[in-house]
Amino acid sequence: MDQTRAGFHEYWQETFEVLEGVPARPEIDVLPLRSTPFATLYGVRLTSVGPYRLFGYLSIPTGAGPFPAIYYSPKYQSVLEIIPQGTANLQRSRYITFSLAGRGQRNSDTPYAAMFPGLLTQRIDNFASYVFRDVVADSVRGLQFLLTRGELDAARVVVVGNDLALITAALTKGATHVVTAPALFYHTAELAPKTHAYPLEEINDYIRTFPTRAEAVRETLAYYDLRAFAPRVTATTLVMAGAPGMLLDRIALTPLVTALRGQVTVYESEESTYKDGLYAEQWMAAQCGIKDVQAILPEHWRNLENSISRQR
Repeated sequence: MDQTRAGFHEYWQETFEVLEGVPARPEIDVLPLRSTPFATLYGVRLTSVGPYRLFGYLSIPTGAGPFPAIYYSPKYQSVLEIIPQGTANLQRSRYITFSLAGRGQRNSDTPYAAMFPGLLTQRIDNFASYVFRDVVADSVRGLQFLLTRGELDAARVVVVGNDLALITAALTKGATHVVTAPALFYHTAELAPKTHAYPLEEINDYIRTFPTRAEAVRETLAYYDLRAFAPRVTATTLVMAGAPGMLLDRIALTPLVTALRGQVTVYESEESTYKDGLYAEQWMAAQCGIKDVQAILPEHWRNLENSISRQR
């Protein structure tokens, strides 16, 4: 069944047109302290809708490109990481990486500093001014910037993140692969009442506090439902589902998976940072033609791999 609400396409077309009217005006500075013999790190400032200046970390491998690229779309947390915590720094020797702080996150928190939890419900009772409309534009702007880099291999661009990774790939061109772990905008109005876990508990908190706004919240969430974005996604996609029995497990995400237009792999969490992270790293490496993924894994993951292999 089509999950696209009336006005969905116009809503996002208008958002995109506003973004296109704002020059990115990138400023790029080398960050020597975070550069290594195998990669140079840059601090990047960009303009998104508002206008609003954003900050991101861009890492370029040493040597002759073109290189595959990973775009880490804005996370739902205050801190901006160069690469996700726990990932080996050596990942930067094989991939261009670009991580962006959406408005409100640290380093993109002037003039607006978001609260976590709290951002998810900021102006949620008004779909026209809901804060995530701007955050989505921020995420799209980040991918647009990354695609301007001459060192990049445009045939190997992976967008990694939560719901924003999928939404970004749906709204603009350039993503050849997506790794998405839905957490915010999948069937949210219906699933939030079934959990007390954050971030969806933020929705419940808001409705309890402002019960008369429930219908307005539902209306806003309909513009962000991943099932409506899915038919626009042609990139090869890895969907990171929750463990069996969890709110967003493989079964729950089936309507989303079937709506995606590109090739899809679904991975069910084993509730292990090591096992889940290893699968995602190996999947990205295979998709990008990187043969020596073992060399860029966290050292303790390599040791675990070797230990498990010896036990077999």
